[in-house]
Amino acid sequence: MTERAIVLCADDYALHPLIDQAVIQLAGKGRLSATSCMTTSPRWATAAHDLKPLRPHLAVGLHFNLTESHGGVYQALGLKQAIVQTYTRRWRVAQWQAVLRQQLDAFEAAMGTAPDFIDGHQHVHQLPGVRQALLAELSTRYGAHERPWVRSTVPAGQLWRASKALIIALLGGFAATRLWQQAGLRTNCGFAGVYGFDAPTPQDYGAHMQAWLAQVQPGSLLMCHPAAGVMPNDAIAAQRPVECAYLLSDAFVQALQARGLRVHQGAQLPT
Repeated sequence: MTERAIVLCADDYALHPLIDQAVIQLAGKGRLSATSCMTTSPRWATAAHDLKPLRPHLAVGLHFNLTESHGGVYQALGLKQAIVQTYTRRWRVAQWQAVLRQQLDAFEAAMGTAPDFIDGHQHVHQLPGVRQALLAELSTRYGAHERPWVRSTVPAGQLWRASKALIIALLGGFAATRLWQQAGLRTNCGFAGVYGFDAPTPQDYGAHMQAWLAQVQPGSLLMCHPAAGVMPNDAIAAQRPVECAYLLSDAFVQALQARGLRVHQGAQLPT
């Protein structure tokens, strides 16, 4: 049976060292397709160095950030305020585009190339105004054949039946995906990995994984949030090492094989 490729992306690279450690370990074992990076982090330039040897097998993207302050180092809005700002149109598209431009500049300065893809911390990249700013910046900054692909949060298969996945998609996933695809930007085919961070053991997280893998299709993207240990002041600190342990396990490999799936390797989206 021909294996079907999915994209497994670890979010939040550079947020703290234990996330970076997990990403490097998982990528070295071929358990990840991609990682998305927080260039607003004060440790980004140092953390970026460790990613360069992993490319092009590991796709490296920008994790556009409006909501994480890094202990006050970066002036973030917070998720609630970001949603209010975008839905009430308090900022113009050009203002969001300027913020995105700064983060893209930081990515390119550290990595020496454009990102392979763009997504958003807490999915802010899909919000009204921000999604138009993303399209405008990519269209003017990069040629048609060098533009990064963009994360769609439209749920894969029947995963829209889960309330949290549906809320994320309704907050902008459906509208943003239509906008980007109509403009010729590439997006993943379905999204998975959304849950309430309510899996206290690797086996519990594995049960979520089984449900996601049952719904994905070739080219779908599954997000994850691994870390090598618990870091204080991280909102999902306890869940991160649970995810990491499962993704390193034989049980994860067996779950993929049972569905005829494999973790994609490479900068471009699988077809």
